[in-house]
Amino acid sequence: MKAYEIAAGVKPTDRQYSWQETEFYGIVYYGMNTFTGKEIGDGFAVPETFCPENIDTDQWAESIKLGGMKGVIITAKHYDGFCCWQTETTDYGVKNSNWLEGKGDIVKMVQESAEKFSLKFGIYMPVWDKHEKYFKDPSGKYNIFFQKQLEELLTNYGDIFALWLDDRCDDEMVFDFDYKGVYSLVRRLQPDCAIVFRGPDGRWVGNGKGVTRQEEWSSVPASYSFAEDGSVPFSVKKKKYGQMETDIGSRKAIRGETNFLWAPCEVNYPMRPHWFYRKDDDYLAKTKDKILDMYYRTVGNNSNLMLGLAPDKKGRLHDTDVQILKALGHDLKIIFGYNLLKDGKVTATSTLDAFSKIENVITQDGGSFWSPLPSDKKPEITINFNKTEMFDKVILKENIRNGQHIEDFTVFIKVKNRWKKFYRGSAVGHKKICTGKPVETDAVKIVFTKYRKLIEISLIQIN
Repeated sequence: MKAYEIAAGVKPTDRQYSWQETEFYGIVYYGMNTFTGKEIGDGFAVPETFCPENIDTDQWAESIKLGGMKGVIITAKHYDGFCCWQTETTDYGVKNSNWLEGKGDIVKMVQESAEKFSLKFGIYMPVWDKHEKYFKDPSGKYNIFFQKQLEELLTNYGDIFALWLDDRCDDEMVFDFDYKGVYSLVRRLQPDCAIVFRGPDGRWVGNGKGVTRQEEWSSVPASYSFAEDGSVPFSVKKKKYGQMETDIGSRKAIRGETNFLWAPCEVNYPMRPHWFYRKDDDYLAKTKDKILDMYYRTVGNNSNLMLGLAPDKKGRLHDTDVQILKALGHDLKIIFGYNLLKDGKVTATSTLDAFSKIENVITQDGGSFWSPLPSDKKPEITINFNKTEMFDKVILKENIRNGQHIEDFTVFIKVKNRWKKFYRGSAVGHKKICTGKPVETDAVKIVFTKYRKLIEISLIQIN
């Protein structure tokens, strides 16, 4: 069996599918670094340094919701080791600060705000801890310490959709970290939680600068994803931190491979120049259009987008950031609010059976799809409108519950009774947003010219 045929048979778990459906969410960087002005703290700042004046996690959650995001992840602690929840494992945290007389709990507040604004809730947790003495102990006692902290977070804060496990430690680790034990703990306490970044459920794009691949595949060679046993893939071992390969899923890239995993891509992208708040960044936030462009290149290219947000020392997002998020959410609603496909007649060159009828591509229930006959080597879908319509985007979604298959397709529009190319694309996966200049036409045709074994289209949207 050829490599691409093996890759075509790989499917997501339910937790991976749910995580990919989340698509766009925010991560709030808030902790000791907010008050010291550092990106990486040294672990020696006294707990009293942490002193929010009027923290408002509802403002964070509401801004994230208005920005069109579906979830929020909170930094439970960062590399400095300062814990933003009421932990029993260390004195280095909010319980030893003066904030709320040591009774405050940032993680709990964000979890409750997420629930209030109907957002999924997740947790960021780093392996590195520059304060904890056991991190420098070669005996591995830190594994017990870390898993106890993680157990608290996975037990006391409701359903968690994602654990963002950050494995950066600048080569300071002097013991073997028990990734297998961590994965097992998460599976036992939060079976629906996706472990991403340093985990088997979601694969990091390879940089934190917003650089993306032109073609993104979720079914990739096993050497590009972490397995359940915690082993480190060869691709990570041979690469320096922050480097990425531009092609890891095409037929050429996977030639000769025999072992594949479902490892969907995530892109993390800070709204400001720094992840934690700095006053100098107040008017340097990414513009609405810059974030929208990133949305097209990530969510619109089979990847999840995690946008970094940085509240200030008072505990609020800067008004500039809030206004940008509101404008972003407004644009997303306007752009994708109505599917022009509903005003047209959809036909296909063939249909596999009554279950996979072409009308299924109009619905968004996630459980239905269109599939052509195997004998239809270049299947086509045609949309005829009742009148001339204007648009600049065509969205395709595969039924990824059965894997990822499309390798090449072209979108045409009818101009003066002739078909003119609007967009040519490759991988589709969970979602592909095909963008172009605004056009006017009364007909659209999508031709699938190359695919792996089968085609299952769950949604077509024209905006």
